[in-house]
Amino acid sequence: MMNNNKIADFSRIAILIAGFSLVAVLFTPIWRIELTAPQYPEGLTLLIHAHKLSGSVDIINGLNHYIGMKTLHADDFVEFKVLSGIILFFAGLFILSAILASRKLMFTLFGLFVTFGLLAMADFWRWEYDYGHNLDPNAAIIVPGMAYQPPLIGFKQLLNFGAYSVPDTGGWIFIGAGLVLLFCVFLEWKHGKVEFKKSSALKLSVIILAATLFSSCSTEPVPIRIGKDNCDFCKMTISDHRFGAEIVTTKSKNYKFDDEHCIIQFLKEGTIEPDDIARVYVVDFSSPNSLIDSKKAFFLQSPDFKSPMNGNIAAFSQEDSLQKALPKFYGNVISWEDMQK
Repeated sequence: MMNNNKIADFSRIAILIAGFSLVAVLFTPIWRIELTAPQYPEGLTLLIHAHKLSGSVDIINGLNHYIGMKTLHADDFVEFKVLSGIILFFAGLFILSAILASRKLMFTLFGLFVTFGLLAMADFWRWEYDYGHNLDPNAAIIVPGMAYQPPLIGFKQLLNFGAYSVPDTGGWIFIGAGLVLLFCVFLEWKHGKVEFKKSSALKLSVIILAATLFSSCSTEPVPIRIGKDNCDFCKMTISDHRFGAEIVTTKSKNYKFDDEHCIIQFLKEGTIEPDDIARVYVVDFSSPNSLIDSKKAFFLQSPDFKSPMNGNIAAFSQEDSLQKALPKFYGNVISWEDMQK
């Protein structure tokens, strides 16, 4: 049996590794905001570090000037003066908790870490709100009632710009360290009197760290909202639930299309590098609103479909469904590879 006030060796190892990983946050971007628009197909990126801003800062500031938004300068953020110290404080507290193996110190660390995370996100939202709402009334371009607050996390359309906000490398490390700590707290609370075997602890710690620190973003599609979402190629409102497609990037960014013609042309233009595409989904004609992997779909091209942009290609999840549609929509069976030629 182990001392009730001491944490298991497994928890010590996991927390120690998490503590050292936090030091890397000082040298990597914590958050990123990406902006895409027709005139900037390559995209603009704002990278937020612990002590500075980087990326397309000058270009973004130039655009902000026209619509009355504040220009971005690192000196204007008090957070940059203290964030590095806070990160080092938590890294040290993680390491100290592992060295002392104190259950009480670990629980205290968990409370402080969660509190800081919530306060940091609240402060980030407050900055985004002020950034997007406090506009210069004498700006060259004024859209009545329009605000330009970026999303806290995820995607948001701002006029002709798509804004995508997500943690970057440092942010994922910080989140990963928090998840490792949460897991250790749970295990210590549930199995406080059980001593883990060292071999099992090491294996489990590797699994946890791999799952939290190095996991990739989700590649699942999001629902296409008929009558609300716009096609990312032709910019028309998606109106027919029988047709459509969606690209999900390796960073979980979603591009939606109202017709197979649009997604094929979008891919041919090379707006997204092939290596950055995680999955391509298409709407199942026989089961509207369902999205299926394009590599597993069966396609039928027929002028009788009369799809929104005259691509006239429908996708089916089952070959039997395609065959049943042939008598009504006579045409040619076509593969996903052939469509891209």
